[in-house]
Amino acid sequence: MRMDSFDKLYLEELKDAYSAEKQLVKAIPKMVKAATSPELRTALEEHLDVTRRQVERLEEIFQDLGKPASGKTCKGMAGIIEEGQEVLHEDGEPEVIDAAIIAAAQRVEHYEIAAYGTLRTFAETKGDTKAARVLEEILNEEKEADERLTRIAESSVYIHARSAEEGDAEWDEDEESSKSRTQPGRSL
Repeated sequence: MRMDSFDKLYLEELKDAYSAEKQLVKAIPKMVKAATSPELRTALEEHLDVTRRQVERLEEIFQDLGKPASGKTCKGMAGIIEEGQEVLHEDGEPEVIDAAIIAAAQRVEHYEIAAYGTLRTFAETKGDTKAARVLEEILNEEKEADERLTRIAESSVYIHARSAEEGDAEWDEDEESSKSRTQPGRSL
């Protein structure tokens, strides 16, 4: 495709983000299955729901533009997912695998934060305030997901991963469940 207009660039970037989200809808369940931390599993499951809603909202933007929501594969996200899924097939301490899952998930979130920040600005530049608002909402959801992953990493997963080296790591189901209940309304 010839990139000869801002509108084409915007549409291509939207298709890229849409493809990325569709890929994540397939990838996140594998991360959930591999995670052993109850808090991490819950966060990933909740973010899967958020991701599905993001796909729907992107489809609405395409509909408003009168364009199809397909036709491009996000190679960047495909690479990030492929790299992140390598850890799911590793043999290792479950707590260390959880730490690696968080690292992979945060790479995903940072990629999405960059994409949605750009898309929001593109929509604002075009004067499409409705799309800009939706893209801003998605951007904020991705930032919240990144922040939640950081909290989970720093409050439990990284500590357990470090302790696994010393042989005394074990998830306390009640402790982790109570932590996740103290953060109602938060999505991954």
